[in-house]
Amino acid sequence: MSKKNNDRLLVFALGGVGEIGKNMYVVQYANDIVVIDSGLKFPEEDMLGIDIVIPDISYLIDNKDKVRGILLTHGHEDHIGGLPYVLKQLNVPVYGTKLTLGLVEAKLKEAGLLGETKRILINADSELQLGGLKATFFRTNHSIPDSVGVCVETPEGRVVHTGDFKFDQTPVNEQHADLHRMADLGNRGVTLLLSDSTNAERPGYTGSERNVGTELEEVFRKAKQRVVVATFASNVHRLQQVFDAAEATGRKVTVIGRSMVNVVNISQELGYIRISDGMLIEPEEVNKMAADRVVILSTGSQGEPMSALTRMARNTHRKVDILPGDTVVISATPIPGNEKYVGRIVDDLFRLGANVIYGPGSVSGVHVSGHGSQEELKLMLNLMRPKYFMPIHGEYRMLRMHGQLAENVGVEKENIFICDIGETLEIQNGTARKAGKVSCGNILIDGLGVGDVGNIVLRDRKLLSQDGILVVVVTLSKQDGKIMSGPDIISRGFVYVRESEGLLEEANKIVSNTLTKLMSENVNEWASLKTNVKEALGRFLYEQTRRRPMILPIIMEV
Repeated sequence: MSKKNNDRLLVFALGGVGEIGKNMYVVQYANDIVVIDSGLKFPEEDMLGIDIVIPDISYLIDNKDKVRGILLTHGHEDHIGGLPYVLKQLNVPVYGTKLTLGLVEAKLKEAGLLGETKRILINADSELQLGGLKATFFRTNHSIPDSVGVCVETPEGRVVHTGDFKFDQTPVNEQHADLHRMADLGNRGVTLLLSDSTNAERPGYTGSERNVGTELEEVFRKAKQRVVVATFASNVHRLQQVFDAAEATGRKVTVIGRSMVNVVNISQELGYIRISDGMLIEPEEVNKMAADRVVILSTGSQGEPMSALTRMARNTHRKVDILPGDTVVISATPIPGNEKYVGRIVDDLFRLGANVIYGPGSVSGVHVSGHGSQEELKLMLNLMRPKYFMPIHGEYRMLRMHGQLAENVGVEKENIFICDIGETLEIQNGTARKAGKVSCGNILIDGLGVGDVGNIVLRDRKLLSQDGILVVVVTLSKQDGKIMSGPDIISRGFVYVRESEGLLEEANKIVSNTLTKLMSENVNEWASLKTNVKEALGRFLYEQTRRRPMILPIIMEV
């Protein structure tokens, strides 16, 4: 692709900066767009009733003829979870490694999109020509196999996206990070580096996944009864370690939780998990076996309300109960915001008499992060030696901290760009600058509805959850405008009707008086009647109760 005078390189995030999750990054040069990852994130506390959040892809839909494909770095939900929603609006080829595509295909099948989505298998040695752009890959370590970093070659130079990474010198699957290829990219020149900032606040190095295996084996050996291990379903290396530790200590494993069963099946089919014959047992068999011969592998390490671990902790799981003396290992760190859910589950498990191993205060060896700490982030920067640097994949403080690390290893301060979602970084003739914003934001998924719940609906939900609702029903006569029946007041979540009869009678009078007064002044527009009823009733209720319920007047004419 030849370089024209006015062409420029644009790089921006539609999700994944200033937040954990919904990763989606865009590299555009002239008429070619390459998208890297398409993730989801879990809702924040104020997003009442929302199931998941995905990026707003209006910009990509407006430029759909330019989008050459979506490149996936690995198979975690915060990188592939948005695909079923995105591909419905943007049918472009999806490129991924074997395990990543295996996990994506299961999602697309469920969404009924498998037949119409073009899926292209890549590996770390693949080279792709995407319009005028070229993409190459390099192997990285992470908590899921088959993870890669991406290099997009453009007329303005190389843009490298590290994907999620750590430098594990003793990886469980013998899949070492390709330091040689990273160094080679650095030697050939990297114009812009986008690098994972998740652990930018943590000094030192992240521990090796192999250490967790040793620790789990020790826990399994010491446990007198059953062991329950809760971890992320997609942490395939951890699942392998559980199977290995169980085999070494003479225990059988049962898998519970839909996503866990899914990932174990797909990983086993594709050869990413090795399970010896006879190791796997059905949940129904657990109670028939000696307690010290069983391991239960479960979802719920984040205290999710419907997960297997939560149901076991609350004694509502159909097949497995927690018994006094069982050992429960929570092999994960709570995602920011989930700490109190995890704390609640740990409390419930202790109440049932379980021995719970969790968090930094106990045996810290049962979990290591899949993301590199400060020394590894510096190593990546030193290997790539980028001219410009844009930290990604982290909340704002993590991005800032990563920017400081880059400065410490020699990247010029003015060449470090901390961007918000939608904020574009433009590189033209070798010079980078921030250049405005593209449309971006959150699309909220509630049940089958995609994007039909916005700020106004959320505001209403919040109001209903705090002060409740009053419905006022009145029937007016068409001829003379007199009140034929009502007002009837129905209260939900505001006051208990039987104990507040006086208050509601008074409210009734206020509605009647307001309507009678308006009719006598010949005001008979429904909008005015409703507004006046709302204002008068709202004022009275606030004076009496210091609450502001939602008031819905329903006026009918006969």
